[in-house]
Amino acid sequence: MSGPRILVVEDSTMVRITVKRTLMGVDFDVSEAKDGQIGLDMALASIDNPYDLILTDLNMPNLDGLSMIKQLRETEAYAETPIVMLTTESGEEKKAVGHDSGISAWLVKPFEPDALIETVGSMLF
Repeated sequence: MSGPRILVVEDSTMVRITVKRTLMGVDFDVSEAKDGQIGLDMALASIDNPYDLILTDLNMPNLDGLSMIKQLRETEAYAETPIVMLTTESGEEKKAVGHDSGISAWLVKPFEPDALIETVGSMLF
């Protein structure tokens, strides 16, 4: 049996690889998308078996993280799913907009792997 299913939506290949390795190292089942549109499509395609948590960047091509989250929050399957914003943005105004959009937690890049594991674990267990 594998751990909780996590969707990582991040346009930076290196960040995506780091996040995936970190989370797989503690037995999470990790899928990845390189932009918000692909992430949205993957999440909606999994609506019968939704992801347990979504970790997304804010600024991405094709569809930004906030727009993706707004669309996901409109579906019953993802209305309450924990969503962690992983971004270089650290301003209080951006954080307020993010939380109003349904973000569960905000993690600033660069991040410490232990902080990522702790944040994700606190959302799932």
